[in-house]
Amino acid sequence: MSTHQLEQVKTYLLNLQDEICAGLTAADGGGEFAEDSWQRPGGGGGRSRVLKQGGVFEQGGVGFSHVHGDQMPASATAHRPELAGRDFNACGVSLVMHPHNPYVPTSHANVRFFIAEKADADPVWWFGGGFDLTPFYPFDEDIKHWHQVAHDALKPFGDDLYPKFKKWCDDYFWLKHREETRGVGGLFFDDLNDREFEESFAIMRAVGDAYLTAYLPIIERRKAMPFGEREREFQLYRRGRYVEFNLVWDRGTLFGLQTGGRTESILMSMPPLARWEYGYETEPDSAEARLTSDYLHPRDWLNEL
Repeated sequence: MSTHQLEQVKTYLLNLQDEICAGLTAADGGGEFAEDSWQRPGGGGGRSRVLKQGGVFEQGGVGFSHVHGDQMPASATAHRPELAGRDFNACGVSLVMHPHNPYVPTSHANVRFFIAEKADADPVWWFGGGFDLTPFYPFDEDIKHWHQVAHDALKPFGDDLYPKFKKWCDDYFWLKHREETRGVGGLFFDDLNDREFEESFAIMRAVGDAYLTAYLPIIERRKAMPFGEREREFQLYRRGRYVEFNLVWDRGTLFGLQTGGRTESILMSMPPLARWEYGYETEPDSAEARLTSDYLHPRDWLNEL
């Protein structure tokens, strides 16, 4: 692994952040991303971009980070014991967008690269990433479009990748304490290093480049739909599940906090407003009830809708 390859990845990620922010700004039609650059005391830094109270997005963040250090965090060595005693470089782009309109789904995407090295040993490296959709009032055509884009992005690399990464996404974004998925899934992969560097890097780029193709048409179809207090209250209640996943189960959040990352940037994925209600129950046969009964479990979205 060369310094040139690490710089290749960083250049791509910085450009991807620019492209995604430009696409989301155009779709929003009213807000702008404010940039906040930061340095990590232990090594590295990043640039966080946040849009607040826009035309579509109540709040959303698109962050780039590159952190490095001479000691692996506990969360990483627990997952990969062979990383103990190595220094590391980790860089990525991660984003979460929380629309104001409950009919526009929340979306998340992340692409990342990790390398750990020590003297007299081969480097350990991998790529990871994915994107997933969290609707509050799902539409079948939106879900099918989202998964079709995911399928098409990976098809050049083999027919096995989409089903593999789709299942990985369903498994990863599973709220064990609620026995439901966070949303309708998409793609998730980690530890990708079973191919040559260039092909692995190309797979990560294909996923990163597909995010806007998957999300922008959904925004356009739903952003002008009228909604009332009932829909808004349900959206805030379901956002609570998003918070629960990120704080209880998400490995990226834990890695960022344990490596001394910038807390504001790590937690910018949180919604600006959310609510919890003890003993909440949906009305039978309502749109709110159908979210749980019909959508918050793994399904073959391309063939069942």
